[in-house]
Amino acid sequence: MDFFRARWFPWAAFAVAGAILLMIALVFQARAGGERVTAAALTATQTIGYQAPPREAPPNLQRGTPIALPYSPKPFASVGLGATSILSLPTQVSWYWVELPPRNNNGRHIYLYIPRRKSDGTLAIYADGRLIHQTHSNLQWNGSNQPLLIAFPQTDGSEPPRSLQIRLQHVRGIGGALSSVWVGDYRQLAPRYSVRDFFQVQLPAFSSVAFLFTGVFGLLLWFGRRNERIYLLYFAMSAACFVRMLHIFLGARPLIVSDDWFGWLTVVSPYWMILTTHLFVEELHQRRKPILTWTIVFAGSGWTIATLPGLLDPTLISVPIYVSLLFVGLIGAANAIVQAVKAHSRVSLLMGIWCLVTIGAGIYDLCLQQNLVNIENVYLTNFTGVGFTLLSWYVMYSRYSDALETATKAKTDLAERLALREAELTASHAQLREIENRELLHRERQRLMQDMHDGLGSSLVTALRAFESDRAADIDAVAILHGCIDDLKLTIDSMEPVETDLLLLLATLRFRLQPRLEASGVKLVWRASSIPPLEWLDQRHALHILRILQEAFTNVLKHAAASQIALTIHVQDDRVLVSVQDNGKGFEPSSPIRGRGLANQKSRAEAIGAAISWAPSSRGTTLILSLPITKSLATI
Repeated sequence: MDFFRARWFPWAAFAVAGAILLMIALVFQARAGGERVTAAALTATQTIGYQAPPREAPPNLQRGTPIALPYSPKPFASVGLGATSILSLPTQVSWYWVELPPRNNNGRHIYLYIPRRKSDGTLAIYADGRLIHQTHSNLQWNGSNQPLLIAFPQTDGSEPPRSLQIRLQHVRGIGGALSSVWVGDYRQLAPRYSVRDFFQVQLPAFSSVAFLFTGVFGLLLWFGRRNERIYLLYFAMSAACFVRMLHIFLGARPLIVSDDWFGWLTVVSPYWMILTTHLFVEELHQRRKPILTWTIVFAGSGWTIATLPGLLDPTLISVPIYVSLLFVGLIGAANAIVQAVKAHSRVSLLMGIWCLVTIGAGIYDLCLQQNLVNIENVYLTNFTGVGFTLLSWYVMYSRYSDALETATKAKTDLAERLALREAELTASHAQLREIENRELLHRERQRLMQDMHDGLGSSLVTALRAFESDRAADIDAVAILHGCIDDLKLTIDSMEPVETDLLLLLATLRFRLQPRLEASGVKLVWRASSIPPLEWLDQRHALHILRILQEAFTNVLKHAAASQIALTIHVQDDRVLVSVQDNGKGFEPSSPIRGRGLANQKSRAEAIGAAISWAPSSRGTTLILSLPITKSLATI
């Protein structure tokens, strides 16, 4: 159906799938239960470097200042900017004391659910003073974006915990934020955890990985189509997006690289996303802005070099980096929209608008990172990244559809042109064939007329003049009439289709001449061996051969006084030899008294690419006609 083939159908299917997914999430949230705890007490202790958490919470730990959860302290300039190592870095240990509501577990495991926390350091959780969970990941990039669902220990006769102690050790002035906490059994908390984990971690991870895979496919396409650099830019854009999204779903376990290098990749990758997106959109609307391009390149290169590990710490100067990033991105997005409108490029306009949406989401995320909004909210750039992936797919899908439509239309046009050309060629071929048939018929008529004129006509004129002369009484009228009849029969025989068969042609000659030879008292001896077909032998050439042999037999009857003629046909090398040998009196072929018969035989032989020779002796004369086998040797 055309409905399913419409270009918008796949994206409508995506939208329906997204709506269904959102409905499922809402249903999960509606079914979720558990008890939310929003009150806690905070105790902060200043430390240097990072220490392993104790096995049990300190017994003398004071409850501290009452706070409300979620708790987001306002960040300030860290006093640790001058630290040279983690051991000398000024840190802070924040203890959150949470009183849990009493509950009966009814034999079920009790779980703790923490939507988000922010800690550039370590996390340890204690239940009634006993350690039940601690992080073992990197200090800075430690998966704090990922929600936690932790089961409280349960033993025979154990009671649900009554208090919770959460230890966050982080860089002084950075981090230390904690969302509200939830307590309940698995069926109550799993829907909340699953929905947040899917939208906050799994969906961005899936989209970035899928984007990268399609980018690799685009790279492979570029290897085969180097003149279309949009595929290379698509790969570069997907790679930059993938690197940027790594911190969203990594960090729960130790990274294979250090915090410094991972932080450097995370902070500078947005610049390369902006650059590759800018070049990609330029490739779409085909309107270059070299000054803007080099501005983005210089800004990205400057921050990339300045934040290399060992120089400036990107996590500590992230605010000025992101401010300049938003400024460059805003200019790039505005330029993309303006140029797309001028170029009437719908897909590049969509990309420019979505870049503006991403910039707005980036501003919000910057506020979330600085604890200016509720930390239980999620980073919106996670979702704009998903939308960016879908939009990039749409762009490439549109290009593919346009290319396929163009190719299909070109194929249809080519087929129509070929059909029209074929019809023209067919008509032209039919016309040429008709002209050729007419020409062939005309040539055949001319040949017959010429042959009848030269053969039968000449014989009749000769006979008429002889009868009108004074020697009419001495002329053998019967012999003259026989010659005329032989000429006529020879012309008729040459019109029969011989189909490259020389033996068939000569057998017809034998059938015509043998009665006349026997009436003259001359015996005909026939010696024929198997010979290959002569592909060049047609009616015109057949007449020349018949005339040559007729002239040979006539000369024997008139001049040789022979009693026997032997006709031999055999193959020698690449030629067929036809010899006519008589036992009469010989003659000298070069004698000037001979008539024009020998000259006519020689000219006819040359006309068909053959050779003729005579071998006279005291016991008769032998005529040898040498015919080529292959067409290339014949003069057609």
